[in-house]
Amino acid sequence: MSTAPHPESSDLRSVDRQLLLALRKGDCVGIGELTESLGVTATAVRQRIERLLEQNLIEREKLVAGRGRPTFRYRLTVAGHQRAGANPVELVDAMWREIVALPDGAVRSRLLDSVAGRLGQRFAEELNQSTKGEDNLATLNAGSDDQSAVAFERRVHKLSQALVSRHIESEVSRDGELPVLDIGTCPYPSLTNVSDDRAMCRLEEKMFSEALGRPMHLSSCRLDGDACCQFSPLSTGTLSTGTPNHSTTQTKSGD
Repeated sequence: MSTAPHPESSDLRSVDRQLLLALRKGDCVGIGELTESLGVTATAVRQRIERLLEQNLIEREKLVAGRGRPTFRYRLTVAGHQRAGANPVELVDAMWREIVALPDGAVRSRLLDSVAGRLGQRFAEELNQSTKGEDNLATLNAGSDDQSAVAFERRVHKLSQALVSRHIESEVSRDGELPVLDIGTCPYPSLTNVSDDRAMCRLEEKMFSEALGRPMHLSSCRLDGDACCQFSPLSTGTLSTGTPNHSTTQTKSGD
């Protein structure tokens, strides 16, 4: 079963957003009504409709009346309603501040773990879809230990690419034989300094661990003055010491 693209995985044109907003009331609307509402030509409306249909943000309903040519009417899909809705940044900021301000440390930790786990699962599902079939090729070309290492490194690169698609600066470097995830900018900068105990750093650590299916350790951090935040895979159940070795060539996401 295919998964819908992440809401931020592709930028939405402002003119397309206008069409989504015109459909927010939930009614099925025809080309003529959209043309009048948006003040543009029917050709321009059709071009926007085709783009939004491809993104599964709107759906089309065919109407047949008598012997004439069929007409089409359009409405938002669930994904379309999500994209046309209000920006949730203020709501997220308020909820995050309430979580980190909870006086009960155990409750706060459980909530943070749950949020991190849910975010990590979403990334994991996306990675599973993008690597489907590739692991079979690895099985044919490598032994079981090598296969595991190859599959893990592939997931790290895919995760880096997924972060870049969300406007998070990311690339993959190496710490010896292990791939290291380098994050050049904080994924959620407005929330990072909300708490004194670096709750967001711990959340990201758990989120990436969940996404990759292997414990990841924040081995260096921008808040400590380092050039970037680096998440390294744990080896033999112990934390990595020191910062990753960058003597080898870095691989940028999307190359």
